[in-house]
Amino acid sequence: MGKKSKSSVPAEEHLILPRHPARVPGGAPIVDTHTHLISTFTAYRSKYKAGNHTTVFDFVREVYRGHGVDAIVDVYCEAPEHETWKEIADSALTEEDKKGKWGGLEYWFVMGVHPHEAKNYTDEVERTILEAMSHPRCVGWGEMGLDYHYDNSPREIQQEVFIRQLKHAVRLGKPLTTHTREAEEDSERILKEHVPRDHRIHIHCYTDSPEWAARMLDHFPSLYIGITGVITYSTNLNTSEVIRRMGALSDKDPSAPLRIILETDAPFMTPSNIYSSLKDCKGRLPLSHSAMIPWTAEWTANVANERIGEPRWDTERVMRESRENARKMYGV
Repeated sequence: MGKKSKSSVPAEEHLILPRHPARVPGGAPIVDTHTHLISTFTAYRSKYKAGNHTTVFDFVREVYRGHGVDAIVDVYCEAPEHETWKEIADSALTEEDKKGKWGGLEYWFVMGVHPHEAKNYTDEVERTILEAMSHPRCVGWGEMGLDYHYDNSPREIQQEVFIRQLKHAVRLGKPLTTHTREAEEDSERILKEHVPRDHRIHIHCYTDSPEWAARMLDHFPSLYIGITGVITYSTNLNTSEVIRRMGALSDKDPSAPLRIILETDAPFMTPSNIYSSLKDCKGRLPLSHSAMIPWTAEWTANVANERIGEPRWDTERVMRESRENARKMYGV
């Protein structure tokens, strides 16, 4: 038998998405509340070495063009932090740069240290984060938290670094971008011990149990569940169940919004339902980006309707509610 051919990367043209079937001109804008822009552009240049876009600004302007991307929240979470953070943040300060470099969208960012990187957290790293907190485009501290799935840093160090970051963020009044995976008990204990009930919290890329989501939503009235394309994956059942339970609550109050914010976690988590909209796309896209948000919203709407008699959600309603929640969460 011959060797199996390597999976091919779809042509670059497939990154330029068609309009989502449910989208209408003047519809709800896209706000991507969690994207890793440098990593996304790096992945793009790695997979498309002769690609059309030579700078991160070219990529954003052209790939997002025409999709109603209103704002993005870029995430820095390495240790040490990426050295270009200030250059990129400074490029979004003026109206001229917003139009010329960013194609009209609002660029915001958060900064913290991911639990994978906790073992590398130092006073110098912390000074960089504290400097970033005073930048006018910085809207939160994170992503930070606990990850017991991979255990890339020892658990006791993850907890120490998480608490250290939380104390600073609470002192500064900064919203929290949190990461938790298979660490519900310790995450809940630490958050309830160190964070005021009314503090704004974004549990990013939620995949933990629906029971834990319910407890956290009940305790923290300004907490939002981050929904990525992972909700579309057959290997993940928890996220959809969280949404089903939220949807079922609407029987008591049909006007009550979902307490979610939409995100991509780009370049990861490409929604699996996007391929029905991509004509002649062979293979899987090597990265996600902010214009994919409507496909995640569509899936979320369908799941939210599963346990109620009359459908109440559609793609546009989910996007409107998420957009308003992003404003409440991050002020963007």
